[in-house]
Amino acid sequence: MLRALAVDDERPSLEELLYLLTADPRIGSAEGAGDATEALRRINRALESGPHGPEAIDVVFLDIQMPGLDGLDLARLLTGFARPPLVVFVTAHEDFAVQAFDLKAVDYVLKPVRKERLAEAVRRAAELRASAPRVPVHEPDPDHLPVELGGVTRFVAVDAITHVEARGDYARLHTDRGSHLVRIPLSTLEERWRARGFVRIHRRHLVALRHIGELRLDAGTVSVLVGGEELQVSRRHARVLRDLLMRRP
Repeated sequence: MLRALAVDDERPSLEELLYLLTADPRIGSAEGAGDATEALRRINRALESGPHGPEAIDVVFLDIQMPGLDGLDLARLLTGFARPPLVVFVTAHEDFAVQAFDLKAVDYVLKPVRKERLAEAVRRAAELRASAPRVPVHEPDPDHLPVELGGVTRFVAVDAITHVEARGDYARLHTDRGSHLVRIPLSTLEERWRARGFVRIHRRHLVALRHIGELRLDAGTVSVLVGGEELQVSRRHARVLRDLLMRRP
């Protein structure tokens, strides 16, 4: 069954579209977004979770005229993705049909949406999704982390990471050769890499014990030297860190 995302800045239209989608037996799940920016965030999360992940999206039912980033802008952005979801435009305007199909839209449904017409768009999307080659699912490499740099995916060795800095929903990985921004919360990396010798020293920093060069005490404050950078250690983490360093081989 299809996993759908409906995007419309007008709440009544969005609710009606979601109602019709969830009534279709070919739709396994449907969620809504009130603008294209929110939709883009959700699509990015879905792509990060993988084609069979819990947040995966198969098809986007997309309004065109919205404030800020509009539906055509979002569709253009999606054409640059490696595995974009299918797009069905749902709009009150006939004028954009040519542009929509130039962007490889599955269908172009006019408002007010009729149940039968939407069902036809769902049918087309379901057939296209069923005929698409399946993307093989690979287990993530525990020794490397993929990062994007200038449109190219590179793989950073976990053992080369000296420390990690929290940046909201993102984290910046630091190595001797530079840094990389990834969309993974610091708490996730802390849990994933605890057994690999990474330890939290501050709400903003996760460090690799093997890359700590010095532990410094100065007027009651504690800091560590990691990869040539001095990082502060919070009081709540200082004792645990000292114990770990004392037991380090």
